[in-house]
Amino acid sequence: MGADREGSGRRGPARVVAYAVCGVVLLAGCASMPDSGDLRGVESTPRQDPQVRVFAMPPREDDSPTEIVQGFLEALTSNEPEYETARKYLTGEAAKTWRPERSTTVLTGGPGTESDHSGSRDDADDYSVTLTGTRVAAVDAQQSYSPADGEYREPVHLTRDNKSGQWRIDDLPQGVIMGKSDFQRTFMSVNKYYFASNTAPVTQAGTSSQPAAVADPVYVRRLVDPMTQVVRSLISGPTSVLGPVVRSSFPTGTALAKDADSLTPDDRNKLTVRLNERAAGVGDDTCDEMAAQLLFTLQNLTPVVDEVELRSGDERLCSLTEDRAETVATRGSVQRPDYLYFIDDEERLVRIAAGSSGTRPEPVPGALGEGVAALRSVAVSRDEHSAAGIRLDNKSLYVGSLVSGGSLGDPVLVSKGKTEENRLTPPSWDAQGDLWIADRDPADPRLLLLKEGKGRPVEVRTPGLDGRIRAVRVAADGVRIALIVEKDGERSLLIGRIERDGGAGEPSSVTVLELRSATPELEEVTAMSWAGDSRLVVVGRERGGVQQIGYVQVDGSTPEASVPAALTGVKEIAATEDERLPLVAYSEDVIVRLPSGLQWQKVTEGTAPVYPG
Repeated sequence: MGADREGSGRRGPARVVAYAVCGVVLLAGCASMPDSGDLRGVESTPRQDPQVRVFAMPPREDDSPTEIVQGFLEALTSNEPEYETARKYLTGEAAKTWRPERSTTVLTGGPGTESDHSGSRDDADDYSVTLTGTRVAAVDAQQSYSPADGEYREPVHLTRDNKSGQWRIDDLPQGVIMGKSDFQRTFMSVNKYYFASNTAPVTQAGTSSQPAAVADPVYVRRLVDPMTQVVRSLISGPTSVLGPVVRSSFPTGTALAKDADSLTPDDRNKLTVRLNERAAGVGDDTCDEMAAQLLFTLQNLTPVVDEVELRSGDERLCSLTEDRAETVATRGSVQRPDYLYFIDDEERLVRIAAGSSGTRPEPVPGALGEGVAALRSVAVSRDEHSAAGIRLDNKSLYVGSLVSGGSLGDPVLVSKGKTEENRLTPPSWDAQGDLWIADRDPADPRLLLLKEGKGRPVEVRTPGLDGRIRAVRVAADGVRIALIVEKDGERSLLIGRIERDGGAGEPSSVTVLELRSATPELEEVTAMSWAGDSRLVVVGRERGGVQQIGYVQVDGSTPEASVPAALTGVKEIAATEDERLPLVAYSEDVIVRLPSGLQWQKVTEGTAPVYPG
């Protein structure tokens, strides 16, 4: 059933018309319905309910070529695992060679059709149709989403069967095509998890070093056994975007056992995953990491999974509970900050307990809390042991310990930019304890890394960067970086992959690669912050529009999370990978917070609010 049939020229009742809500099957537009009377535009898919189950209708004997094409397009939005009904619109040979899993093309509205058949060829046995539309996005064979634009035009050819006289499609584009609203109903985003391979393991207080888990978002079909889909995708390996900087603990060649059925947890929320012989004999530590990858990946799916058991043949490899998974690997979204930090009216770094609203701010221990340097912006390390501050003129960067009695010393970086706007950006810490910052000096714009916040800055290479960096935020996993980049008066949000060369000491080189826009629809992005393992909160505006706050995924898609309540005059925004903590913003000369389900509330006077990171 196509929710997006705008401009398609479809005549008569819709072909894919059965859907189920709460277990009740409703039928509309079936072949037995009257085909006379007034025609009215109808929303064929209730967009507000993603749990609507859609059933495709097969072709009828007297379907015209145009009706065959429309029926096929509508069948693509059904919930059939192998697109069984859609294949009935194809010739036998085309059904064998068509690969729907190769890609999904998403259009603004549903695909339109232009007939290439001339009136003088009504009795011919071939027919051509061009599918048209405006691209919004594409999902590749690895299930990785990327924004797209431009016109879509692809030919479809039909032929008439000599024996039956039935029209069928014999030549068509590979993959699936559908409108945006059908895509949102049919697909959902899920984070797969792998481990950072080019950063040092993170040492948590009181624990041994742990690998950092990295989210790799993919899109799977929402109502076609998503748990099994996601597990297969996880085991097959990371997407090409993250492949160079992450590793999987599943041995090469691992797959689900051939006789493995649909994966479903038992009544104790335990999921048993049977793997092929390539996983046999893995060590305990490797098996625990495999199970942790599965638990992290399945955390937001239904039904709930609290424990994973891995088996290969008759061998029980290991079992891991959700609680114990946090001791196997560290994940940004489980590192709950102790404090929210900001600058008070005396230009000092102060803090309040994270999540609180009525606590009186207290200066942080150390020189940055004593007003030794008047501050414009700050960043606090993720372990909350160190802080970096930019002076009021944006010229000098200082790094100090959050320990009473500590001195500040000389600045670790000084910009030569001639104005405040053309000097240093606010800094950002990664989970390795390294400090990132950009110098906006037009004469020498640079992205810089200070190992452990000290020493000589390493200039980060940014091949392909087109524009000047205005803001920097590094993800907790140390693998991704978010940049606000200005070009020709427009500011956009770009997400890139961090690659490091070198050993445990100071890196010989650091490079940010494959920078991609995460907000193609926004003309101006003014502030942003990480707000989850693969999600950011962004302040910006569309061309000719007003300022708005919203969430974006690292792949450029829009998450299903509700949009934050409107707030005017936002200059800075802070969030954390722990989504339980409220958004915090600097707006209209005060700091405000947004508790879940409520409106913005004033916290205190101050500027530059930040969570650790």
